Amino acid sequence: MVPMARARLAIGDGTLGLILLALGAGGMLMMPLSGLLVRHFGSRRIVVLAGLSPMLLLPLLAIAPTAITLALALFLFGALIGAMDVSMNAQAVTIEAVAEHSRMATFHGLFSLGGLLGAGLMSLLIGLGLPLVTIAALCGVAITLMVLAGRRQLLDDPPAPQGSAGFTWPRGAVVVLGLLCLIAFLAEGAVLDWSAVFLRYSRDASPALAGMGYGLFSLTMAAGRLSGDRLIRRFGPIRVLRWGALLAAFGYAVALIAPWPVMALVGFMLVGLGLSNLVPVLFSAAGRVPDMSPGLAISAVTTLGYAGLLAGPAALGLISELTSLTFALALIALALLGVMGSAGRIARR
Repeated sequence: MVPMARARLAIGDGTLGLILLALGAGGMLMMPLSGLLVRHFGSRRIVVLAGLSPMLLLPLLAIAPTAITLALALFLFGALIGAMDVSMNAQAVTIEAVAEHSRMATFHGLFSLGGLLGAGLMSLLIGLGLPLVTIAALCGVAITLMVLAGRRQLLDDPPAPQGSAGFTWPRGAVVVLGLLCLIAFLAEGAVLDWSAVFLRYSRDASPALAGMGYGLFSLTMAAGRLSGDRLIRRFGPIRVLRWGALLAAFGYAVALIAPWPVMALVGFMLVGLGLSNLVPVLFSAAGRVPDMSPGLAISAVTTLGYAGLLAGPAALGLISELTSLTFALALIALALLGVMGSAGRIARR
């Protein structure tokens, strides 16, 4: 929908970039508040309320007549995405507690699969010539029907730990988990925003080949997450975290060192496979932090993590301008090695 909005409003890339910041701003502001909402009303209610909102907001994004109205709509959409992210993961922690084994990786795998299917469905309907507002309304109705059909399967959250505060600043284990999530999201955002640029201008790949970097990364990430719960049950979350971070760092090394574009694509595939289960493991750990409700802990970890996804790629651009893109991406590989080294500390906590 982004290029169609750009054409409809007749705005340049700079203005469009500023408008798109509203999406991240809404999410970042809502995530800490969502922890309180989940604590007081339960993740089940917040999931349902946030899940019903696209029926109204998706058509608004398709018809917003001015840059200001589009920015406001994106801000609200981002806020609801933030509420959905926090409440979904809090609900996943509740389900894991009942199931007594890992489920988070599968949920995140379906999240990745939903992104691929959503983009593919929109492209197909646009290719068939349907008006954008009609497509947005159809997607909103489909999401609403899925939420209503599944709402009875959601679980009530367990009571908050006795003595836990209604609001508290993140500290201790929550800060550690949040910083590790920040690195994981930064590594993901770097592939999203910079892999095509790296392949095109540092490895002289064709435009079509350069665009495959993020697509292959997404496929291996989804595959890794859909098989992640079996790996976590067999080897334990700490080993999955440790070896996943190492594999992602190795993938970056392959992409940055190999002089051939095809090998760089293989490197980005390894990055997706390595990163696939880092965030599920970290979110599950956040939901089990003592003396803090899962909703509050996950909202804090999610906020720190998404800061890396939103602000990290811009910081990489600045570093690249001062040095080189290869050097900037190499710093991410080093940070992932730091995640690997921190696995033992998480286990002790």
